[in-house]
Amino acid sequence: MIAHGKDIKIFCGSSNQALALDICKKIGTSLGEAEVGTFSDGEKYVSIYETVRGSDVFVIQSTCSPVNDNLMELLIMIDAMKRASAGRITAVIPYFGYARQDRKTKPRDPISAKLVANLITRAGADRVLTMDLHANQIQGFFDIPVDNLMGSPVFVNHFLEKYKDCHDEVMVVSPDVGSVARARAFAQKLDMPLAIVDKRRQKANSSEVMNIIGDVRGKRVILLDDMVDTGGSLCHAAQALVEIGGAKSVTACASHGVLSGPAVERIRNSALDEVLFLNTIPAKAETCDKIKYLSVAPMFAEAIERIYEEISVSKLFL
Repeated sequence: MIAHGKDIKIFCGSSNQALALDICKKIGTSLGEAEVGTFSDGEKYVSIYETVRGSDVFVIQSTCSPVNDNLMELLIMIDAMKRASAGRITAVIPYFGYARQDRKTKPRDPISAKLVANLITRAGADRVLTMDLHANQIQGFFDIPVDNLMGSPVFVNHFLEKYKDCHDEVMVVSPDVGSVARARAFAQKLDMPLAIVDKRRQKANSSEVMNIIGDVRGKRVILLDDMVDTGGSLCHAAQALVEIGGAKSVTACASHGVLSGPAVERIRNSALDEVLFLNTIPAKAETCDKIKYLSVAPMFAEAIERIYEEISVSKLFL
C-alpha cells in the first residue's frame, strides 16, 4: 500500500503487542522488525531492524502499567525513528496514561498530562492517535495534531445487538455527574433514557453513593464510564442501582480497563452481571468471568489507513 510516495511502517512497544498485530492484520501489512528490552540496571533500549528512511511510521504503544516503563519505551522508539530519518511519525496511544492529571486541583500541583504531551512532541512525534482521553482538553496540550477516537461506537453496536428484543427495558446510567455528557451522547445513539448516580468522593480512589437521579426500577442498566481503575466507584454504583434503585440487572462498559489494586476481586464480588472493556489495555493475568473485551483493532486500522492516505478521520468520530 503506497500513497503520496511513502511506504507505511507499523512498529510497537511491549505494552500491547496483540492489538498491534491485529491492527496490522486488518490493514494487510506486517509488524515492523524491532526489539524493545531492558538493560540490567532498568534502562530501556530499542533496536530497529529495518529501514524507515522517508517512511510514514506508526508506533503503537499504550502507556498503561507499568506506566513509566511504557512511556519511556514510546519516547525512545519515537527518537529512534526520528534519528533514522522517518518521513512522518505518528504515536498511536490507545490508552494515554497520566490523562487524569490534567489540571491543578490544589496549589503546587503539576499538570502531568501537559508534561507528557511535551515529552512526546519533543521526542519527535508529528501527530498523535489515541482513544477516549479522560479529558478532551488534553488535545490542546499538544502542539501537533491529535486524533481522539471514540470507543462508544463499538459499545453501541454491541448493545443494539444484545438488547434488540428488549430495547424498552434498558436504560443508560452515568456513574457520576462528571460523566453525564458522555452518557447522554451514548444514550442518544442507543435511543434509551438516561439516569445519573450522584455520589460524593471523600478521597482519591474512594466514593460514597448519595442518590440516583432517575427511575431505574425493573430496568436492565448499562453503566458507562471512560475507565475503571480500582473499581470502587463502579461497584458502589452498581450496588446502589440494585439495592436502592431496584434495577433488574447492571452491565458496565468502559473504554479502558486499568484494573489496578483490588479491582478484579471487587468486580467478581459485585452486583455487576458483566463488565465490558475495549482492548486498549491488555487483559490482566488475574481476571474473572464477568470481564469481557471488545476489539478496537478495526477502528484503529481504519484511522491509520486514513491518516496514511491523507483523508479525513472525522468519519470515525460520529
